[in-house]
Amino acid sequence: MDYLIVGLGNPGRRYAYTRHNVGWIAIDYITDKLGIKTNKLKFKSLCGEGDFRGKKVLFLKPQTFMNLSGDAVFAASSFYKIPPEHIFVICDDIALPSNKLRIRRHGSDGGHKGLRSIITLLNSDVFPRLKIGISDRKNPEMDLKDWVIGEMTDEELHCLDERLPDIFKIAEAFVCDNLEKAMSEYN
Repeated sequence: MDYLIVGLGNPGRRYAYTRHNVGWIAIDYITDKLGIKTNKLKFKSLCGEGDFRGKKVLFLKPQTFMNLSGDAVFAASSFYKIPPEHIFVICDDIALPSNKLRIRRHGSDGGHKGLRSIITLLNSDVFPRLKIGISDRKNPEMDLKDWVIGEMTDEELHCLDERLPDIFKIAEAFVCDNLEKAMSEYN
């Protein structure tokens, strides 16, 4: 395996279209376009592998719940000896406006417990990530946890659907070692 692309989310129908699951929605879109199924249970994840621009890529949707995402990422990356810089994580970001995309080559967890878990278990923050904004809370008094695990509105889902082709291009840029170009285009 050359690369690992991970979409963060929570397992179960209850969470399928919640804001915290935008990483899973992105993985589903990418793998559908590539004809790859993520239905094999391995590394505490639903996973699928395939060819993406001539590189062997493992796609993961951790089944550990968000706060333990590092367990799945560590298991897969250790098994295939994939270095952190070849791991691409797609997740939500409460600090960004809805559907705003931000690519980072490395950095802190920014308060995201899924990223924190990955950083802790990899003992590194030097893995690229794509953050998808979910911050447009109509009621700022609403509990943050309730917001992130709340279902997206039809409008939010429509806006996310419009960004999925961009997310695919960013994942492609990661695999083709063109992340700098994608950063200048999408950040």
